Amino acid sequence: MELILKQDVQDLGFKDDVVIVKNGYGRNFLIPQGLADLATPSAKKVLAENLKQRAHKEKKVIDEANKVADNLKTLEIKIPAKVGAGDKLFGSISNIDLAASLEKAGEAIDRKFITIQGGTVKRTGPYNAKIRLHREVIVDFPFEVIAEAK
Repeated sequence: MELILKQDVQDLGFKDDVVIVKNGYGRNFLIPQGLADLATPSAKKVLAENLKQRAHKEKKVIDEANKVADNLKTLEIKIPAKVGAGDKLFGSISNIDLAASLEKAGEAIDRKFITIQGGTVKRTGPYNAKIRLHREVIVDFPFEVIAEAK
């Protein structure tokens, strides 16, 4: 089944992509949830025209995302956390904590666009995260988890 996505769908595609999915997934989940429409020939023509008109605006959005990416590369984030025996944390550090630290540093980024490699962090040390600012602009962001001063 060929569909046009109305929104970004994790592990499937971005808004306005034409994707091929299994019939049940499209018919029972994507279309009823309002995430996609059928890709009929007329819908594809309308999509092509909209994409052509949006190309100029898209360039401005990409430029903005690149500016934010440059700002992120200059930041050094150290997240303090309570530590038990050795370097093991009480609890864990997730994309929510990283988003909060970035917001304190002056870059407000939605947590759903942050992916920490390896999932949640449970020990102190340096880690990497991928921050998706745009479908074409993805930043590798290094950060460090340190022991909280007592």
